[in-house]
Amino acid sequence: MTKGGFLTTHVLDTARGMPAAGMTVRLYRLSDSSHEMIAEAVTNEDGRTDAPILPAGEFETGQYELVFHVGDYLRANAMAGDAPLFLDEVPIRFGISDGNAHYHVPLLVSPYGYSTYRGS
Repeated sequence: MTKGGFLTTHVLDTARGMPAAGMTVRLYRLSDSSHEMIAEAVTNEDGRTDAPILPAGEFETGQYELVFHVGDYLRANAMAGDAPLFLDEVPIRFGISDGNAHYHVPLLVSPYGYSTYRGS
């Protein structure tokens, strides 16, 4: 059921202490029978997408996955190190249970580690 909630994300580069600009982020809706990409965005200079990656008109409860293309970002910023990369695509699976809430799923990343949380 579509409601008034929305989903946002942003990425912080903890190795350089700054927003991770230029990172591709893809959003998938998951179900028992499918893994459907429903949105793609690139982070801006603030490390955020220019608009909610899942806006209110498309927001539904359910299971989702954000895939952050960390390897491409690391290569573009001369931080990749030796191949194969320790981190390349970083998936974060999460559930949306409140159709009226703002869900914010940030990624804090460096070449060798990452963390996430439900933000506000």
